[in-house]
Amino acid sequence: MSTDDLPLVPSAGCGDGCACGAEGDDDYLECGLDPALAQLLADAGLDPVEVEDVAHLTVQEDLAGGVDVTTVATIPEDAVATGDFTARTAGVVAGLHIAEAVLSVVCTDAFEVERHVLDGDRVEAGQKLLSVTTRTRDLLTAERSALNLLCHLSGIATATRAWADALEGTKAKVRDTRKTTPGLRSLEKYAVRCGGGVNHRMSLSDAALVKDNHVVAAGGVAAAFRAVRQAFPDVPIEVEVDTLHQLREVVDAGADLILLDNFTPGECEEAVAIAGGRALLEASGGLTLDRAHAYAKTGVDFLSVGALTHSSPILDIGLDLREPGE
Repeated sequence: MSTDDLPLVPSAGCGDGCACGAEGDDDYLECGLDPALAQLLADAGLDPVEVEDVAHLTVQEDLAGGVDVTTVATIPEDAVATGDFTARTAGVVAGLHIAEAVLSVVCTDAFEVERHVLDGDRVEAGQKLLSVTTRTRDLLTAERSALNLLCHLSGIATATRAWADALEGTKAKVRDTRKTTPGLRSLEKYAVRCGGGVNHRMSLSDAALVKDNHVVAAGGVAAAFRAVRQAFPDVPIEVEVDTLHQLREVVDAGADLILLDNFTPGECEEAVAIAGGRALLEASGGLTLDRAHAYAKTGVDFLSVGALTHSSPILDIGLDLREPGE
């Protein structure tokens, strides 16, 4: 855990560095976030331009072309406050710099942040995660957008950590899928990494996954594998199998990774013996946390858990303004 005070000077809406893609600026792809924040995002494996775009989208959705009427009516324009993002329940944090990006597209003046924890840290209920000092109106306007992303991503990280903990003592890793929220895939997969999981392919183009419908269309599992290998010789290929017979076919054909669909732990043990280290094996289908270790100790390399990104509950995090004088 680390504490790092960092004053940020954010972009105030669409400026010369805006990533919205507006015409008339040859440098529109440059990130408009503070360079230090952009670098932190890049170091985490995230695209700062994409994060900024998500931040703009969430804020625009919340304002719907207007203003925050409650905040404008109740808060003086020149008021400044410090707010603490605080965990309401225990869990694993992910998305702190993404929350900062949301603040940066809302805040019209410079703001300061105090980072109390890092993404991937375990936190307890009542623990401060991030403190922000800025115009009160801006802080309250950004509150829900920032929390929506921070709570969602931290929920994914928390769920992933539970699976990673269950696999301790084995070589198996928990892995996500493409069952992600449209527009948030890279952020959700980042949260999986924060929780100790590993990522499956990011898109349809960076790796092949031959599934049952491909097998039907191609006339067999081995035929489907050979077709992909011939068309895209340098692309990693994973093949889904339903039976040990299919497994033997694709191992002999040279598959890099084999997905064992709805195999029992006993069948997974047989699959490991048949593969003999010639291919990586991934258990998938109906996996539950209480049976995670039983699957992992069979010797498979991965457990595929789509629920990490499509069904994880949020981690409850709130924003509390400090009382004057605190």
